[in-house]
Amino acid sequence: MRKPLDLFLTFLKIGLFTFGGGYAMIPIIEHHCVEQKRWITHEEMMEITVIAESTPGPIAINCATFVGYRQAGFAGALAATTGVVVPSFVIIYGISMFLDHFLEITAIASAFRGIKIAVGLLILNAALNMLKKMKKTHLACAIVLSSAIFMLLINIFSWNFSSISLMMIAGTVSLVLSALLGKGGAT
Repeated sequence: MRKPLDLFLTFLKIGLFTFGGGYAMIPIIEHHCVEQKRWITHEEMMEITVIAESTPGPIAINCATFVGYRQAGFAGALAATTGVVVPSFVIIYGISMFLDHFLEITAIASAFRGIKIAVGLLILNAALNMLKKMKKTHLACAIVLSSAIFMLLINIFSWNFSSISLMMIAGTVSLVLSALLGKGGAT
């Protein structure tokens, strides 16, 4: 019963002290689960992140669920998921109960402008760390470069294109080329 409690407390701390949603939580989850607790490896964290992004629901909650399940089965998944969700739920519930115009408070609005910048940098940091740890095959580099260029064009020209569609296209291209070239041929 000790492991689910440890998972709950670890993810409670992550949920309580991380602003900006799931992508901002990824480097914090990695720090706690890979470097501090050594529950998973860097490679497993990358796999969990890809699976968490590809499944329905918020990425941080999915990551917590997968890490918890790997450590202590269903009880671990439930403990980790509950731990990461409770802080956000309590904070949002409190805000909705006591402050009708929360973001109209000048100090709060100013704080959130600063937090937005920090969150953007945390997300960029998570992406760069994943790129550094990624196996550098020709196919992987081509998909990363193509996706980055396509995302830039989407933003510049304000095209209405879903990031899910972009992920599906990248996954399909990777599967087709891997099948055509053979498992080792996509290097």
